[in-house]
Amino acid sequence: MKTLTAALAALALMTSLGAVAHDPVYGQEKLAVLQEHALGNLPGKKVMLLTVDYAPGQATVPHRHAGAAMAYVLQGAITSQVNDGPSITYKVGESWFEPAGSQHPVSANASQTEPAKLLVFMLMEAKDEVLTPLAH
Repeated sequence: MKTLTAALAALALMTSLGAVAHDPVYGQEKLAVLQEHALGNLPGKKVMLLTVDYAPGQATVPHRHAGAAMAYVLQGAITSQVNDGPSITYKVGESWFEPAGSQHPVSANASQTEPAKLLVFMLMEAKDEVLTPLAH
């Protein structure tokens, strides 16, 4: 009986460790602003061009963008969900659009073993942040 109990305890521990290993790691992605410009023909607006680098298993916290965003996968694969739409995994060369005010509950490296990188273009109010975390 002790052997069965020990085996079940070991299996439970391995199962819980496996679940932890695949949970997304939030807040450690690298965001680099490549360009940021005020728009003279649209007072109060700005455009930004940035990259987001994800190590294996990394993700951005669930958030929203006040402005509109277009994202293009430069490396690896990114799983993204916009508003209540489905989670979609995009590969190198694929892109998607996020309308202004959209919620972005999922933005994550689709791989646990390979890095991923996004190029993002945003049009937003000059005062807006790149993203605002969603309240839980």
